[in-house]
Amino acid sequence: MFPSTSPETGRDPWSDGPRPGPAYGQPPAPRSGPGVDDGDRRERGKPRRARRSGEPARRPDDAASDEPDEEVVPPVAVRKPLSLAIAGFAALLGVGLVLGAQTAGPGHRLPFAIIIAGVQLLFVLAWTMAMRPPALLLVALVSAGVAVAADVAAVQTEIAGLAPLGYVAAGGFLLGVLGQLVRRVDRVRVTDSLGSTLLIIVGVVAFGTLVVLSRVPAGTQAITVCLTASGVALTVARVTDAVAPWPRLAPQVPRGAAGVVVGAMLGTLVSALLGSYLVTPFTPTRAAIIGLVAAVAAVLADLAVGYAEAGRLMAGEAPTMWVARHMQGPLGGFALAAPAAYAMCMLFL
Repeated sequence: MFPSTSPETGRDPWSDGPRPGPAYGQPPAPRSGPGVDDGDRRERGKPRRARRSGEPARRPDDAASDEPDEEVVPPVAVRKPLSLAIAGFAALLGVGLVLGAQTAGPGHRLPFAIIIAGVQLLFVLAWTMAMRPPALLLVALVSAGVAVAADVAAVQTEIAGLAPLGYVAAGGFLLGVLGQLVRRVDRVRVTDSLGSTLLIIVGVVAFGTLVVLSRVPAGTQAITVCLTASGVALTVARVTDAVAPWPRLAPQVPRGAAGVVVGAMLGTLVSALLGSYLVTPFTPTRAAIIGLVAAVAAVLADLAVGYAEAGRLMAGEAPTMWVARHMQGPLGGFALAAPAAYAMCMLFL
């Protein structure tokens, strides 16, 4: 028989732990923590991928690495014959403008105005065919009329100034816009054509500033210095691109920074050398300053044309006339160098 009491009387045998038996209270709450939620539990419920031998454990930030990499766009190839051809065109254009300026004299501006008119018509042809504005024929005709009117105003006005050219540019722009508004087909795209029409007309009128500058004292010498510097800068920049087009400014633009910098530097050097042979008020320092401004303006305008052409191609527009597209850069460079030459002549001479 068993004794009625335990030998360890007075001691609770279950004091060190919970008493056995059925639980009458609420079930324990599920475990929770700062990084545990329902989404994590569902993720843990999925089957795990077996790791290969030597493969590191999967980390939470590995999901970002699973995304596909961006497609690398290969750089556009630089065609050396094309760069040399554009360099030759820039050199010929610069020589023609400089020699044409030497034909100008007091009361004898018509030959130079005729040469400028030919360059303006070439500018209209190249830029309208490259930019393809709405109502292309209308814009080309209005721009050609503005070119002739600007040359006449530059030659016939009693006082040489830019005010008549400004009036001609404003009138031509309004005429071009109104001509597109009349046509229902072009009215839809009239907003797109405002920029291109304004750019072509302003470029045409900019060449007329050379005729005005030839009527200013020391203006012909300023034209010689600035256009020579611009022609050298454009030619050297394109030749350098044919030889060493690095570092690339953009993968889609076949131009290099070395050509832009070297061209502007050599153009400035040539203008300083010309300044040492010209008479007062020219000095090598003054000639270098005005030549630097003209050369930088020319190469930057040429570079901007390359970016604009790359943008049109990336937008899916079909390439236009081959000759017009590649004449656009040098023509735009001289168009921007012309008012720069006028401004520098008024400020420094």
